[in-house]
Amino acid sequence: MIEITPLSRMLTAALQDKIDQKTKPPGSLGRLEQIALQAGLIQQTLSPVISQPTIAVFAGDHGIAAEGRVNPYPQAVTAQMVYNFLNGGAAINALCRQLQLSLVIADAGVNHSFAPHPMLNDCKIAYGTCNYLHEPAMSRQQCALAMEKGAEIIRHINAQGCNTIGFGEMGIGNSAAAALLMSCFTGLPVTDCVGAGTGGTPQQIMQKTLLLQEALNRHGAPDDAEQALATYGGFEIAMLCGAILQAAALNMIVVIDGFIVTAALLAAHRLQPAVIDYCIFAHCSHEKGHQAMLQHLQATPLLHLDMRLGEGTGAAMAMPVIQCAVAFMENMASFETARVSDKTS
Repeated sequence: MIEITPLSRMLTAALQDKIDQKTKPPGSLGRLEQIALQAGLIQQTLSPVISQPTIAVFAGDHGIAAEGRVNPYPQAVTAQMVYNFLNGGAAINALCRQLQLSLVIADAGVNHSFAPHPMLNDCKIAYGTCNYLHEPAMSRQQCALAMEKGAEIIRHINAQGCNTIGFGEMGIGNSAAAALLMSCFTGLPVTDCVGAGTGGTPQQIMQKTLLLQEALNRHGAPDDAEQALATYGGFEIAMLCGAILQAAALNMIVVIDGFIVTAALLAAHRLQPAVIDYCIFAHCSHEKGHQAMLQHLQATPLLHLDMRLGEGTGAAMAMPVIQCAVAFMENMASFETARVSDKTS
């Protein structure tokens, strides 16, 4: 099990003093000041830096898609979108190019055989999960292996010099899995957790809710995080959980995307509550349930853009905000160096 050390708060006063001595009224940079403080505590320095910011996208398929009631798109779209990532044509590619972010793609368990590609990390556990309407999505052994493979990818990224990582996902049916995990970890009824996913109609959402309630009636709501992941999760969600834990253990800044990534974080948080100190929440997804997830974690997102695409697009959009928070810490003059009068006492 990856162990995460709770953040030391010893530098809090010094960091806050450095922030307050910049040529501005105290608190006038709002959330940027909070992010700068958090970055300094994560990196345990008065001069935090953002190095080689990266988005890691994990893709996997779900056996529940065979029911035809959880998503308006066929399962083949997962593999098609992975090809789109590899060809540079997806939204996350466009944002990463614009924002100069590195992009990593991992096949966690897509129901397709990909030829080797320089951008693709082959981490496939199986060709999609089992159908949790009838049996657990995966075994405990598969879940543990998926988490370890997610952690392995992060160790490699970190060894290349990255200290700030955002997470994304792709998988037809994964909003259904995320809704079930949300219900398990928050105790909310599944009706409060199910949303449109990639664009379901009200009738499809109703069918999806009934199906997920049927799955919960069959398997229950495991309190154990790994058992919940094994019962309802996807290989990409389990890999995300392991990746998030490993990134925090390496004192990386962890940028959490939307509904599915936050479901993975719920599992990580159940395993290691200290993980939350390393997380910055990129945005509030327009997907039903995400705001309740954030409230459960007592988290405040940076952005509200009505996005619900996934792929790590929300995390990518938050990266320049985080970079600006760190930049003002290093590049903004203090009252003393600028010879600007501070407020009188």
